[in-house]
Amino acid sequence: MTETKTITTDRKQLDFAVQGMTCASCVNHVQKALSRVDGVHEVNVNLATEQASLWLDPNVPTGDLVQAVRETGYEVTTDTMDLAIGGMTCAVCVGHVQKALSRVPGVVEANVNLATEKATITFVPGVAGMAEFEAAVSRAGYETIARTDPAADIAEAARDLHDEAERKMAEARRRMSIAWVFTGVILVWMIPEMFFGIAWPNGTVFNLGMIVLALPVLFWIGRKTYSSGVRAALHGYANMDTLITLGTGASLLTGPASFFAPVANYAGVSAMIMAFHLTGRYIEESAKGRASQAIRKLLELGAKTAHVERDGVEAEIPIDAVRVGDVMVVRPGEKIPTDGVVVFGESAIDESMATGESMPVTKRSSDEVIGATVNQEGLLKIRATRIGKDTFLAQVVKLVEQAQGTKVPIQAFADSVTAVFVPVIVVIAVLTFASRLLLPEATQALTTLGSFLPWVNPNLGTWTLAIVSMVAVFVIACPCALGLATPTALMVGSGMGAEHGILIRNGAAIQTLKNVNLVVFDKTGTITNGKPDVTDIQMVPGTALTEQELLALAAGVERGSEHPLGRAVVARGEAEGLSLGEPIGFKAIRGKGVVAQIDGIHVQIGSRRMMEEAGISTTAVNAITEELENQGKTTMLIAVDLELQGLIAVADTLKKDSAQAIAELQRLGVQTAMITGDNQRTANAIANSVHIDHVVAEVLPEGKVAEVKRLQDQFGMIAFVGDGINDAPALTQANVGIAIGTGTDIAIEASDVTLVRGALTGVVEAINLSRATFRKIQQNLFWAFFYNVIMVPLAVAGWMHPVLAEVAMAISSITVITNANLLRRVEIRPEYARGD
Repeated sequence: MTETKTITTDRKQLDFAVQGMTCASCVNHVQKALSRVDGVHEVNVNLATEQASLWLDPNVPTGDLVQAVRETGYEVTTDTMDLAIGGMTCAVCVGHVQKALSRVPGVVEANVNLATEKATITFVPGVAGMAEFEAAVSRAGYETIARTDPAADIAEAARDLHDEAERKMAEARRRMSIAWVFTGVILVWMIPEMFFGIAWPNGTVFNLGMIVLALPVLFWIGRKTYSSGVRAALHGYANMDTLITLGTGASLLTGPASFFAPVANYAGVSAMIMAFHLTGRYIEESAKGRASQAIRKLLELGAKTAHVERDGVEAEIPIDAVRVGDVMVVRPGEKIPTDGVVVFGESAIDESMATGESMPVTKRSSDEVIGATVNQEGLLKIRATRIGKDTFLAQVVKLVEQAQGTKVPIQAFADSVTAVFVPVIVVIAVLTFASRLLLPEATQALTTLGSFLPWVNPNLGTWTLAIVSMVAVFVIACPCALGLATPTALMVGSGMGAEHGILIRNGAAIQTLKNVNLVVFDKTGTITNGKPDVTDIQMVPGTALTEQELLALAAGVERGSEHPLGRAVVARGEAEGLSLGEPIGFKAIRGKGVVAQIDGIHVQIGSRRMMEEAGISTTAVNAITEELENQGKTTMLIAVDLELQGLIAVADTLKKDSAQAIAELQRLGVQTAMITGDNQRTANAIANSVHIDHVVAEVLPEGKVAEVKRLQDQFGMIAFVGDGINDAPALTQANVGIAIGTGTDIAIEASDVTLVRGALTGVVEAINLSRATFRKIQQNLFWAFFYNVIMVPLAVAGWMHPVLAEVAMAISSITVITNANLLRRVEIRPEYARGD
């Protein structure tokens, strides 16, 4: 891509690469699609260079152009970047930064999160980059903050995040404490005047004292609030700090005015407002720290060092010095430094940090292990396979941060309100002040109605009541709560998900998942384990062989086979510790079975048809064969020296929690369906064993998307659960795609949700988490709107003292964050899984 450049005073040129074009027809499609975008005046698409050159109006969103290309079936390469933003204090700041970033040419989408103080930017590389983003943020009146990328250095990122959180809390605590030193003196000095009407030692000294003590609170301790409020005004908008600045400024001015006009001195009150505001900020920082602790916890899980064998010598090295291929030595009680494969030893591994599963998992040679999990028992030697940004832990952190950088659709309404909130409040405050002066009798009568409240004094002068009411309106309005309502709940919810092995890729999935009417499961590897196992061994009545002897002969013959069913028989024989002979004269008969000799004994293993063609009667096992096949099992008949001795049944066995998870989904009011390529009889057998509601059988891999569309037409919102590799198109088509993770590979782009564990209980937990998180979002938004709808009119009526108004405003934000943190108490595991 090339830089955007202006070619006329009112148009610009934009060049970007288009992928996937193969002929002139492709060029024509892309050209037409881009030409239809409003504001595009000329388009040239070049097949040879795979470039599109556009002349367009400066305000045409890049996202519209990218969407137009993608809707024609082609692709525009985009990157995503996270940017830490400093100086944001409320939802208005969020909207302003988001708008500034969205206007940068080349930006497809920008999401700004107040709770994490971070912007997530999707952009077209080459057109936009870090320099343009930093400039846009700076022009908006904010700053960008350098942070360590967790994917690059987990340990350093953990330290940075912890230090930053501690620094913010310490700074907020310091500002609050100093503010209360001055405000405490003001409160003590005001007591005689408040209760006895005595301005000690006299009115002049008292009024001067209030002003002198308020000045350092506002202009020294509160300078950040003032500079933020003034900076916002200079950039043509108003934020929470603007309201505080106006409110405290108006209160302070009553101090000097009291010497020349019939106005009560509220300079001391201005200091109280600022002190309560800073107290609210401190409590808010503490609560936000608790809400964001999930990522800090994840980052802190990583090992700091590793014991590595190099040239036969074991040495302890820093984790960032580990290389792919290094053999790491991990002793009992130590963390596994990074993802790898066991090359020596056997042990139980505590994988609860990754999967949420409390039971240790046995790992032996050739098994994958996850970095940061804990070796509990034996000595292990592990070959490192992933390091740095490629590790499981780095991917988890990236996915959690990615989810926290997105927005839930319901937040769009809050954003639209926030965009006009502060200007409307300023207008209401000014009208309140004007109405007090223009309609003194009517407004005073309204105030008198609230005189049952101890802090309401209708006998104050007209000017004093006008100023008090205006200040109360300024400081009681709270866009902070609106800005924090959704992101704090999403932050806690995504962190909880990670702790339970549920990785949510975007916020929209939280809202969509709670509304699904049907969960569709792919069968193989999802409901079942994805690999065949021996389920039954049946002997012909009267045979001289035992089950163990029959299994040993069959497993010995199948050692020569590469078929999955044959490998299942061998695995069962080895698992039972049987001595397996070498197959002599092994022969595979396509579609029928295998033949070989074991220790001079002629053994045939195969279908009923194979036996009948060899002249071997199958009458003795026909009934049991049919029964087993009706259960979805594959039967292999075994003949020894041309005499039928028995049969072995093999099936792709169910996961241990499949039936329970499906029953729990049905209890939650969600229907279930299964898609499989198996024939109808086998599919029905599997479905009946787990009580699936709907079965779609004999579906070819390429037909899954069409079946998902059909089910969407029939049931509405659906979730599809699959393996993330073969099922990628179906995962994308579903309203919510839930991918079953495979080992350490969880970066499944097609999915909205990834389950680290293969257990279907994760689907139940994901839906429970979705419902609980969305419930908190709704509660927070209700509280934020309800608070403003109730409190602002009370302030207009003169029923709210400015100090109480500021206390109420601080409580509003704290309530929203605290309520989000209460999400941690919700039990998302179904009852049957709580004993794990």
